[in-house]
Amino acid sequence: MPAPITSPARQTAGAPAGETAAESAPSLSYSPVVLQVPGRPADLTLRVTAPVAGDDLPVILLSHGHGGSLSLSSEDGYMPIVQRWAAAGFVVIQPTHLSSRRLSHLWETTPGAPLFWRSRAEDMIHILDRLDEVEKTVPLLDGRLSREDVAVAGHSLGGATAEVLLGAGITDPDSGERVSYLEPRIKEGILFAAPGRGGDTLNGPMADQVRPFRTIDFSTMTQPALVVAGDQDDPQHFTDMGPAWYHDPYHLAPGAKTLFTVFGAGHLLGGIQGYDAAESAQLSDENPVHVAAIAQLTAAYLRARFGRDEGAWQRARSELTTGPDAVGRVETK
Repeated sequence: MPAPITSPARQTAGAPAGETAAESAPSLSYSPVVLQVPGRPADLTLRVTAPVAGDDLPVILLSHGHGGSLSLSSEDGYMPIVQRWAAAGFVVIQPTHLSSRRLSHLWETTPGAPLFWRSRAEDMIHILDRLDEVEKTVPLLDGRLSREDVAVAGHSLGGATAEVLLGAGITDPDSGERVSYLEPRIKEGILFAAPGRGGDTLNGPMADQVRPFRTIDFSTMTQPALVVAGDQDDPQHFTDMGPAWYHDPYHLAPGAKTLFTVFGAGHLLGGIQGYDAAESAQLSDENPVHVAAIAQLTAAYLRARFGRDEGAWQRARSELTTGPDAVGRVETK
């Protein structure tokens, strides 16, 4: 029987009282926040989106995917879910990783290109190390962040970034070094279409382009996470395992995990990476209903996990995953 998602009740000033309020609560978005990082070939730039009201606000670090757009694979993407999360009472911090298309001029001369899988995880750690600086840079944000309630979210390659920050082990294919980026300050994860197992399962024509993930080890990914996958997301360029490959972080990792399978959704999950995105249309994966449901359910999951609204998860789950109009199904372990 699925275990309920519960956490000690907490009251937060300005937090939305229900779904209607959460949808309409105003937010602000500020960019760029510029962090100079020694040895990084470009400054680490961020977008921060936050609710206008409220204190003791949980933080979501959002890692973008490795898409073809100059903007969506950067701090400027993912607004359909970012704005909903901010309206629900979260501060969302989005870095532009070195793998962003807008920084592709660095790829020929920078070690780690084009995936920059190590740099991506290090970006998130730098942000956590310098939250005070971020908080003071963004207008109206100083003193409003909770350091105890931090989640990481990521889509596609960004999902892999989230996996390693949640504890998944990986071997550097160039050095042979076993690497851990487990970040104890991160308490929850949201994995959107994140990579599954490696080894011989990676047998598709593009498998060699993701060599580090041949060695991914989910047995150490103990932190709680919600895995979001589309049942039409077929990663045939990487594996012949089909859409079930994206369920691996749920099935293979220990600890509290939840799986939300979205009916009819492909790799872009309806277009979470941006409004009217060309990539979504090209892949026949543009579906505002999917995007709205994913934004609602993920916000409810984190509000429940962080004790902001214990009933949010059950309400969203009942609304979105039951009855003839169910958007998807949920499994919990």
